[in-house]
Amino acid sequence: MGAPKRILLVDDQETMLDLLETVLRSWGYETERAKDGFEALAKVELDIDLIILDLEMPGMDGFEVTKQIRASERFRDIPIIISTALTNRETRLRAVEYGANDYITKPVDRTELQVRAASLLKLKESQDAIKRYQAELEEKVTQRTNSLRRALEETVEAKRKAYEANLETIFRLAVAAEHKDEDTAAHIRRMSRFCAILARRCRLLPNEAEVILHASPLHDVGKLGIPDAILRKPGSLTPEEWVVMRQHSTLGGRILMNSSSELLRAGHSIALTHHEKWDGSGYPKGLRGEEIPLQGRICAIADVFDALTSERPYKKAFSNEKAFEILEEGKGKHFDPELIDKFVDSTDEVIAVQQEIAGQTQKTTEPAEDNTEPKA
Repeated sequence: MGAPKRILLVDDQETMLDLLETVLRSWGYETERAKDGFEALAKVELDIDLIILDLEMPGMDGFEVTKQIRASERFRDIPIIISTALTNRETRLRAVEYGANDYITKPVDRTELQVRAASLLKLKESQDAIKRYQAELEEKVTQRTNSLRRALEETVEAKRKAYEANLETIFRLAVAAEHKDEDTAAHIRRMSRFCAILARRCRLLPNEAEVILHASPLHDVGKLGIPDAILRKPGSLTPEEWVVMRQHSTLGGRILMNSSSELLRAGHSIALTHHEKWDGSGYPKGLRGEEIPLQGRICAIADVFDALTSERPYKKAFSNEKAFEILEEGKGKHFDPELIDKFVDSTDEVIAVQQEIAGQTQKTTEPAEDNTEPKA
């Protein structure tokens, strides 16, 4: 009798991993757990017979994990079952397109899971019989697996730390660009979360929404090149000073251009376009409508809303109601009308973010500017 089949469970929710592991082990299967895409791509090395893969995970979503597994000659025959609460046809077709073999919806039906898993494991056995465990080799295989698991855990932890360090570097660069502002760190956290809310409302893939979340803090990185005399000026800027101030978009684009990092490439687009306006009256290029990248249109709304609802040396904070009213007035002029509607529909989520972040960071001094156009 061959060794039990080994199933890799990939989900960022511990409760779901516990549930699947309990059910599958009760049917005689062995299980491995991975809480994100990085760990999944490492543990696929552990002689895995079947993967049950969550679709919506931070850092690397299920589509990307499937794509990378299928790109490997060694692992392209491992069957993959996508597990998600999303039930629309587009998601199912995309999962198949990326290489998934089957699809189950959450909450998972035990009978459906048992039938689908058994069917795919039988297919895997027929395709890859030489990978079956032999009873006489079980102890040797176990020793090799334990040794490999220890090495992989170290590799996974290193990759996680590298990813987290990358995000921290981006955030610190964003803070450095606006270090003279009164509420810098909190402003960056709020507006980036607002961007993520809008990205999800636009039905972007989970990984795409996370890219916007982490890239949007770089929107004003070009302020690093603006003279302190302008950034710190307590009164309104002169027309000549506004010309200089508006150069921060172009400067930000130059700082972030030609990067191999997906996050920095998104930051480059956002830095260049978050001051463009729907009617073409923005800067630096006077782009109009959908000529403006979606990332820039999203950031424009999040940035202005947070500037309106934040207290500044030159003004008191507007109420949320007044800020939403101002955004509505800018529909079709400053802002993408459809995105404004989606943002207004997200009022409860927006307020929850404000309440969560309130008081988390110490306030620093922010330069005053003309009330008619927030610089944030």
